[in-house]
Amino acid sequence: MQRTRFSTLVSSASNQFGRWVFNPWRRLSLVIIGLLFGNFFGIAISSIAGQAAKLDVVVSAILLGLVELISWLVYRRPPQAPAQRNSLLLEVMNALKIGLTYSLFVEAFKLGS
Repeated sequence: MQRTRFSTLVSSASNQFGRWVFNPWRRLSLVIIGLLFGNFFGIAISSIAGQAAKLDVVVSAILLGLVELISWLVYRRPPQAPAQRNSLLLEVMNALKIGLTYSLFVEAFKLGS
């Protein structure tokens, strides 16, 4: 690939972001933000889909497919050594999936009571 100003800018920005994320506290904060956003996303989706009550089956099928896709991406590899980690994107997506699933369970308990 040619070394243009744009490719240099992209590579330096990705290197800076990689060094920034290497800090464990920042990595943990991004995972927690993913968990909370998944919780918010699940509550918002269930509220919006519940208002019209026409697309409940379609929305639940899409969410199920999304959760299964994320699970497949995260858990498809064999277990790694404890010192190795998954990529940050996979960890944040898994946290988003966990938050989404948790919020849907909480909404179901609220509707059941």
